Parts: sequence; structure tokens; C-alpha cells
Amino acid sequence: MTESQFLRNVELTLGQIESAIDDARIAAECSVSAFVLTIEFDDGARIVVNAQTPMRQLWLASRSGGIHFGFDGTRWCDLRSGEEFFVALSRVVSEELGQNVVLRPR
Repeated sequence: MTESQFLRNVELTLGQIESAIDDARIAAECSVSAFVLTIEFDDGARIVVNAQTPMRQLWLASRSGGIHFGFDGTRWCDLRSGEEFFVALSRVVSEELGQNVVLRPR
């Protein structure tokens, strides 16, 4: 995948994350700057999703640790477990809020 293709995929995914957070109507705000998306919760906790362009990866960082995702041509998957990105993000957001949250891309 070229760098421009990678960055297009990242930009699309970050937009999908923002929409999914808005659709879920949870107590969190999203901000995006330079291919870094930050989800900030009312208690000050943060989840950060950022592009790692040289490695063509998307990284998710939270209190519970970091997860690295690679793009398989159709979706982002955890490089260790194979877990799909939005499944992992739903799990991490659910852990943060202490309630079940399901996030889906539009």
C-alpha cells in the first residue's frame, strides 16, 4: 500500500470513529489533528488512535495498553490477535465507561 493510500484509509477510519462515538451518545468528545484522534472522557481519561505511517499501522492506546493494527485490504486487524479494530475499540471504550458500548463504522 502506498503512503497516500494508507493515509486515505486512516482518514476514513478516523472519521468513522468520530461518527461511531457520536452515534453511541456516550460521555466522550473526539478531536482530530494530524492523523491523531483523541477520545476524551468526562473523568479526563483518554484513548488515542494514531497513524504510524512508516509501518503502515494504526495504533490504539488506552489505560489498558496499546494495540497495533494492520490493514488487510478491507479492515484494520490487531497484528497479534486478529481482532477487528471496531471490536477492539468497543471493548476498550466499554472498559473505560464500565458499561457495554458497541461502536460500528458507518
